[in-house]
Amino acid sequence: MADLSVVRSRFPALARTQGGVPVVYADGPGGTQVPQEVIDAMGGFLARGGSNLGGPFVTSEETAQVVELARTAMADLFNATQPEEVSFGQNMTSLTLSLGRALAKTWRPGDQIVCTRLDHDANVSSWMVAATEAGAEVRLVDFDTSDGRLDPGAVAAAITDRTRLVAVTHASNALGTVVDVAAVASAAHEAGALVFVDAVHFTPHGSIDVRSLGCDFLAASAYKFFGPHTGILYGRLELMAGLDAVKIRPAPGDPPGKWETGTQSFESLAGVAAAVDYLASLGAGERRRERLVAAMAAIGVHETGLIAHFLDGIARLPNVTLYGVPTVAGRTPTFAVAVAGSTAAQVAAHLGRRGIFVWDGHYYALEVMRSLGVLESGGLVRIGFVHYNTDDEVERTLEALAELG
Repeated sequence: MADLSVVRSRFPALARTQGGVPVVYADGPGGTQVPQEVIDAMGGFLARGGSNLGGPFVTSEETAQVVELARTAMADLFNATQPEEVSFGQNMTSLTLSLGRALAKTWRPGDQIVCTRLDHDANVSSWMVAATEAGAEVRLVDFDTSDGRLDPGAVAAAITDRTRLVAVTHASNALGTVVDVAAVASAAHEAGALVFVDAVHFTPHGSIDVRSLGCDFLAASAYKFFGPHTGILYGRLELMAGLDAVKIRPAPGDPPGKWETGTQSFESLAGVAAAVDYLASLGAGERRRERLVAAMAAIGVHETGLIAHFLDGIARLPNVTLYGVPTVAGRTPTFAVAVAGSTAAQVAAHLGRRGIFVWDGHYYALEVMRSLGVLESGGLVRIGFVHYNTDDEVERTLEALAELG
């Protein structure tokens, strides 16, 4: 990765101060800041004058090019076989709900959908809604509450000949746990089930390869990887073509158009492409996919250092309890903690007054918090770093936590 000071200079929001001191954006799991390239791309589309798709004039043709560039960029980010396997929507949740309703039409009473308690609720409730429509059953697989890990074997054990779909997260937005998705997908496919992956939290931290993962569907959100608020859904083309999408009559009958209800936010799609190109700019290689893989590897090296720094620091804070993976390996730089004598809301407010932005509560990971026994008491504090964060910011966060001892 390029020099960190140079990387940070590309993000205007990182220049913000509070009380004369630079703020610390430790709220990356809830949404990242964006580089100037994304701002310019979105503003540039609006400034040039945009039109809807299908018109016999230049601004409409330019809009079609914006959509195609975004689709091609995301295909590179996911290593999809072709751009038509990428669909866009308002957000990941709406796309997942739409896909769930389409899949539910192929299910029968008594069929089974397997989810895990480690997942964000968009990857749990969405399938509960779909299962209810089909009269199917949702089976939830527990994770190890002692260390936050999910055993692929436990997921495999929950799969039966009635299982039609296995939904799993690539990484937990609450605990930072990275899941062995390929192992889960292998077990699911062996039983004839399809696989849906929630990659929202993992995308800014590691390279995604839908072919190596062996998944059938995968969803992400651009605002979690330095882009605008747009949802992205990957689906194997033959599956997306065969499913009955919920759409209005004039909408296209083939993917990806059949999944993209209404008019898309074209300025956001310009930002999506710019966000992918930003990431690619951090790596070397002839093709964009090569640059993306190299960039995510470099990001991983930097974030590993942040993880080690934070874990080492809280080990010296007896007032702080970590929930989740206690080691550098097997996690992202997202940490769920509790501070003795303070509620999660009080801790977040304390850090906020010091210009350190973190989240408290359940962050829509209801099953995680329920399993940990903290849902009713206000959840936990989530501290999350990304590649633009520094060791100094980690240290400031640790010092602020120590003040509550």
